[in-house]
Order: sequence, then structure tokens, then C-alpha cells
Amino acid sequence: MKIYDELVARGLIAQVTDEEEIKELINNGNATFYIGFDPTADSLHVGHFMALSLMKRLQMAGNKPVALLGGGTGMIGDPSGRTDMRSMMTPETIQHNIDCLKKQMERFIEFGEDKAIMVNNADWLLKLNYIELLREVGTCFSVNNMLRAECYKNRMEKGLSFLEFNYMIMQSYDFYYLFQHYGCNMQFGGDDQWSNMLGGTELIRRKLGKDAYAMTITLLMNSEGNKMGKTAKGAVWLDPNKTSPFEFFQYWRNVDDADVLKCIRMLTFLPLEQIDKMDKWEGSQLNEAKEILAYELTKLVHGEEEAQKAMNASHALFAGGTDDSDMPTTEIETEQLTNGAISISDLLVVCGLTASKSEGRRLVQQGGVFVNDTKVESIDHKITLEQLKNSVKIRKGKKTYHKALMK
Repeated sequence: MKIYDELVARGLIAQVTDEEEIKELINNGNATFYIGFDPTADSLHVGHFMALSLMKRLQMAGNKPVALLGGGTGMIGDPSGRTDMRSMMTPETIQHNIDCLKKQMERFIEFGEDKAIMVNNADWLLKLNYIELLREVGTCFSVNNMLRAECYKNRMEKGLSFLEFNYMIMQSYDFYYLFQHYGCNMQFGGDDQWSNMLGGTELIRRKLGKDAYAMTITLLMNSEGNKMGKTAKGAVWLDPNKTSPFEFFQYWRNVDDADVLKCIRMLTFLPLEQIDKMDKWEGSQLNEAKEILAYELTKLVHGEEEAQKAMNASHALFAGGTDDSDMPTTEIETEQLTNGAISISDLLVVCGLTASKSEGRRLVQQGGVFVNDTKVESIDHKITLEQLKNSVKIRKGKKTYHKALMK
């Protein structure tokens, strides 16, 4: 099976500009393609993982990836899929985040001569003269078309700033620049980037009279139509200091039955023949599939040793064992105690197990909170300083474990 057909079979392709041309390019290893990563945080998250996996798959098929870090576009902020404006970051924060992302990417993609390259769009965007830019590309963009773009729809409801309105032009200029200086003939991105990507292909066509191509990756959604990769604590990060290997493993171990095979197909590198056999699995076999998913993804992100440790810790906990060495842990500050104790609702929030105290109280009332394997019966339950000195094990529902102890 050629690489394009494999991407289709795995459900990874959402939209393409010119299917036959794209198919021929990537099947023959003739694509030089880029994917952009804006440095909005000091770590990549699960949403980026699909893009990194796609880069890896295409590189293995002989194509050349260009990883673009948005040191320039990060100054503006991408409005795609958002209802609020992103916080403005300082140049120092942007550079720090870029340095962190570079290290993470090097674990997934092979960079070097005649391999993948990494570029920073600050190198050309920050040098642009505004009047010159308007004269060079301004006539290539229709404001009417831009306002109809999907990437602006959510922002239009609350008010789209002129700052954000320029994002499409900047992203399009990136493609135009990479096409001229690096021979980059394709752009890949999330399905919410479609309008921005079309802007780039149109700019290249109008300015250079040449064809360039775009393909969007299917967004990772659960069976309820929500983006995957979020927990009560926020994003599921690839940085082990932000989301531990155990937490990362548990996130995938706990996906819904309806989502597990889709995730295996889209995210892992297991052969399609093996995955096809799993399609008929049900009942307890789905638990086995979840463990396969969790192990494979943890191995890809954190290495085989950490994946094995996470799986062993998971087995120990679910078997009623006492080994909690790899359990995610929160250290409690003395200032967080009141009269030598902390309420269960406060502790759940501090540990990132619930987003609010009211959510924690509801969870207790529903019988879904356990401390040291004993069900918490009252929303007034408190955990004392002495208990925290010895550490306490908190369980939320059947599958989410956490440990709390005094700093």
C-alpha cells in the first residue's frame, strides 16, 4: 500500500486541494512539505502529536519535512477555532517556547542534511516593511473572502481585531516564502487551518504563476464531537514535566470504547492489517486495545522504558497493589491548609482532578471520590496535615489516580 492510500485508510486526511497531484507527489517521495507550530506554550501537546506523526510517516516514505516554528506569527496569534483573543506574548517568552519545542521535535523527526529542516518565520516576517508588504501581496487577498473564512467565524461573534485579521496574510506569506527559498510545494495542517492554507496556494499562484498544494489532517475528536487531548488540568502535554508518562498512559488507557480503534488507527504506527483484526473486538478485548493504544503512544513520546513503567504502575494500581512510585503527585504547601487540614473539594482542585470546588463536591455526592481506597462520604471531608505527611492516594471514579503529600 502506498503512503497516500495508507493515510486515507487511517482516516488522517480531511481535505486536499488537488488529490491526484498530491497523491503522486507523496507516493513518489517528491513532496517538500511544511507544517507550522506556533510557540503558544513551552511544550507541544496531543493536538500537535498528529502533525508530528504525519511528518514522520511522510519522511519514512521519502518526502522532506519542513518544521516551521512561528516566531513571527506567534507575535500575532492564530484566531482559528477560538472565541477569544490569545494573550500577547513577549519576544522573550516566544523565544523560550521555541527553544523548548525544538528539543521535543528532534525526538520525532530526523533533522539534518538532505533530511528534515527546521525554520523560524521570524527570520523573514520580522524584516517585512508594512507598506512594501501591502504593495506586494495586498491585492492578492479579498477582504470579502477573508471574512467568510472558517478560521474567523468564531472570532467574528465577539469581535475580530485587526491584529488577528492579519494572521491569514502572514501564514500565506510563509508558504510563499518557503516555496521560493526552500522549494516547499505542499502545506499540511489541522482542518481548522484550511482557509489559511488556501490563502497560501492562491498567493503562490497569483504571484508566481505556479501550483502549490494543501492537505488538512483530520482533527482528533471523540465520539461526542469534542476535541481530544484535554483533562481537568488542561492539555495533555508531551513534556513529561507537565504531563507525566503515567498520566499520559492513563489518558489513553481511559478513552471511551467508541474511540479506541479510531485512535489506534490514526495515531499509532501499528500495521493496518493488525488494526483491522481489532475492528471486531468487543467487551474485555476493548480494554486490551486501550492498553495497546496507551503503551504504543507512551513509547513513541517517552520511550519504551517509561511506557513499560507506566503500564506496570497501572497494572499494580488496578490490581489493588501498593506501588505508587510512578503515580502523578502534587505537593501541598503549608499555606494551602486551614487549621492543619484541607477540604476534599480544595484538594481535588489543587491536584487538577476537578476544574472547580463545585465539581468536586458533585463528584463526592455521586460517590466518585476515594481517599486511600475508602469512599469519601461527605463534602465536608478533610485531609489532615498528618495524613499528607505520609501521602494520600486519591482516586477519582474507577480509573484516575493521584497522590498528594506535603512539600
